[in-house]
Amino acid sequence: MKSEDRATWTITTHDWARDVDVDHLHGIRDERAMYEPGGRRHQILEVLAYADDEAAGLGRIGHVVVSISRDGSVSVADDGRGTDTRTDGGGDIVRKPVMATRDVRFFESASAPLLPDGLPRRGMSTVAALSSVLAHENRRADGRWVQEYHHGVPSTDLRILADPAEVSPGAGAGTGTTVTFRSELGDPTDLSDTDLAAFRWVSIRVVREG
Repeated sequence: MKSEDRATWTITTHDWARDVDVDHLHGIRDERAMYEPGGRRHQILEVLAYADDEAAGLGRIGHVVVSISRDGSVSVADDGRGTDTRTDGGGDIVRKPVMATRDVRFFESASAPLLPDGLPRRGMSTVAALSSVLAHENRRADGRWVQEYHHGVPSTDLRILADPAEVSPGAGAGTGTTVTFRSELGDPTDLSDTDLAAFRWVSIRVVREG
C-alpha cells in the first residue's frame, strides 16, 4: 500500500484529501428529479460503467454479476482489482472516496458521456446519495474491506474482512468490487438487452434471487 500524506496523492477520479462531501451529496438529493427518469436502472448503469473502466484499464474482458433480490436491493459484483485502498502517513487505511465525493471527470461536466439510458454519467456518488443504504466491498491483493453508507454518508467505519466467509455472495474468491444498494428511485428497474451489450469490456450476467 502507498503510505504518505494523502493530500499529495494524485487526483485521477476523486479527491483523496476528503472522505465525505456532504454538500455534494445533498445537491444530488436536491436534484433528484434529474435522475428519476432513469430509475434504479440508471444507478445500476453507473456502477457497471466503473466495472467497464476497470476491465478496460486491465486490458481484458471482465465479468460482472448483477443480483436483484426480491426485496428490491441490487448487488453488482465485478472481478477487477478492487477499489484503490492505501495507508496514509498516519497509518490509517484510506479507500478512494468514490461513494461520498464527486467524480471530477463527470459531475457537472458538459462533456460527460451518456449511459445507455440516455442520461449523462455522473459517478458512483449519485448511486450512494439516492440509496437508503449502500454497502461498498472491495477485495484487493493486499486486503479486503467493507463500509456502509446512508444516502452517501458513511454509517460505519471501513472494516477489514478478515474471514473469507464474510465476502458477499457472488463475489468469487479473487479481487474485485461489490456494490449492494437499496434504491430510493423507482421504474425503470430492469436492465435492457441494449444495456447488457453497451459495455464492451465486461460480460454481464443478471441473477434474480428468490
